[in-house]
Amino acid sequence: MKITELLTKETILLSVDGTKKLDAIDSLVGILFDAGKIDSKEDFKEAILKREAQSTTGVGDGIAIPHAKTKSVRQAAIAFGKSEAGVDYESLDGQPAHLFFMIAAPEGANNTHLEALARLSGMLMRPEVREKLMAASSREEVLEVINAYDQDEEEQAPEPYTSGRQKPFVVAVTACPTGIAHTYMAADALKANAAELGVDIKVETNGSGGAKNVLTADDIRNAAAVIVAADTKVEMERFSGKPVIEAAVAEGIRKPKDLIERAVKQDAPIYQGSGSAASGAAGRGQKPKSIGGTIYKHLMNGVSNMLPFVVGGGILIALSFLFGYNAFNPEDPSFHPIAKALMDIGGGGGAFSLLVPILAGFIAMSIADRPGFAPGAVAGVLANMGGAGFLGGLVAGFLAGYIVIGLKKLFANLPRSLEGIKTILLYPLFGIGLTGFLMIYLVNKPVGALNQAITDWLTGIGTGNAILLGVVVGLMMAFDMGGPVNKAAYLFGTGLITNGVYEPMAAIMAAGMVPPLGIAFATTFFKNKFTVEERDAGKANYIMGLSFITEGAIPFAAGDPLRVIPSTMAGAAVAGALSMAFGIGLRAPHGGIFVTPLVEGNWVLYLVAIIAGALVTAVMLGVLKKKVAV
Repeated sequence: MKITELLTKETILLSVDGTKKLDAIDSLVGILFDAGKIDSKEDFKEAILKREAQSTTGVGDGIAIPHAKTKSVRQAAIAFGKSEAGVDYESLDGQPAHLFFMIAAPEGANNTHLEALARLSGMLMRPEVREKLMAASSREEVLEVINAYDQDEEEQAPEPYTSGRQKPFVVAVTACPTGIAHTYMAADALKANAAELGVDIKVETNGSGGAKNVLTADDIRNAAAVIVAADTKVEMERFSGKPVIEAAVAEGIRKPKDLIERAVKQDAPIYQGSGSAASGAAGRGQKPKSIGGTIYKHLMNGVSNMLPFVVGGGILIALSFLFGYNAFNPEDPSFHPIAKALMDIGGGGGAFSLLVPILAGFIAMSIADRPGFAPGAVAGVLANMGGAGFLGGLVAGFLAGYIVIGLKKLFANLPRSLEGIKTILLYPLFGIGLTGFLMIYLVNKPVGALNQAITDWLTGIGTGNAILLGVVVGLMMAFDMGGPVNKAAYLFGTGLITNGVYEPMAAIMAAGMVPPLGIAFATTFFKNKFTVEERDAGKANYIMGLSFITEGAIPFAAGDPLRVIPSTMAGAAVAGALSMAFGIGLRAPHGGIFVTPLVEGNWVLYLVAIIAGALVTAVMLGVLKKKVAV
């Protein structure tokens, strides 16, 4: 069945009235009713709103696909609407929606109908389709665009897994409550991004028409990891013993690249199985995440969004010191206007002033979605003002997020007519107010005192304690190379930057460069201990090590963990200890060899620390590894 058998001239609206979500829904429901596709506007609208309550169908990129499957639908149909000005549809990317496809499916919709609807969902992932639909000025042009691309949307069956594959291979399952739109959009997004990344993928879709492209036992056994992007139940027992990434179906649409990259790196817990089917990320029946895993997820969302400010601001501050240590100060004889500009942009009045608010805002957003961001960001500002600093920002983010979660429950039973004021009035007002009062009267003083105590201790530690600290952070950086322990050390270093303590960050970066560099040295100096493929991979580790990409060592560690991990940990500990012993400081938390000239202290000694650590790793690998058979 072609999509234009469901989308007709009678169900196309070239100008959607209003700028609110309910305005757009009312317009599209009305055109379906006027075209005789539904029996009751009220019943169908209720079904649409029920689906919206589960998760927004504003999928981003200016698209919204409200949909429902209900007995009030007389005939399967699609309504199209367009808004030049845009509608606030609470979309996943926070941007206005301009293109609307309302899907009406009867309870007994056959597979032919559902396959056409699935093709439409996939089609809308293509930027050129969206651009042409926005440019269409008549109903006929809309239908021409749909017809032109409908011909290309026939789904190809995925190739079964074969042992001769040269690319990484992952598998995925997508599912949403109605199984009409999000299921297929997530599948298409995962496949498109996998192709770009050079990764083979097989995606099982659990739509209204049943499961398609079902994963076989061989597929699952040979996959690096499993991605489950689902808001409803999927069969999970078959994935027992595999790394499984569980996410909402919306993440499959908005963040497919992140999910695939995590799957390739096996950055996921091993699914243990529970004896029954489990649900997707929405939480209905799934194996719940641990408290630690949940905290880690929210924390990393804050840190990852804060890092660009730390990196950009830190490098700009370091560049200002090239003109003189105090050249940004107009009262100093070494004053230079460029140094002042660099400090103003990167320092406490620019990028660095946003570190704690951004951290807190995105932690809260991870917990409570968009309504959590404003309370979290404001609480982060208050943490800065109250001297609570980075630690206060952590508390602020979690506090704001869970306060907004509580507000959502409190206001859950408000009349539907008041639905629109929740996000624009109630959540911001009470979220910011309650979090702010708690920060000022309960959090800032004790956390500020703790923050100052840590800073005073670190700035006053003797050489012996400094070396010990370098050893500890070095061991942590190499222990799981990009995993939770590694990230905990990195978070510690970036947090201290905001407090004006820069030596631990230098030690952390030096230690993080050692595992890939040490392996690269080993593959060069001890060629008889590595296969040809490993020696080739070792060359790439020179670049990754110099760029502070610790994950370059992961394939070697996975293949021979008992020899590689102790060797990299020893080398990283040496690098961290030497960096601290030499008193090297670093304001930029990333950049590797490229920010070495910006270190505080002797940059030559910093290179000595890195090279010494890498050589320790290389020599240990040369001693511990056995010769490979020729």
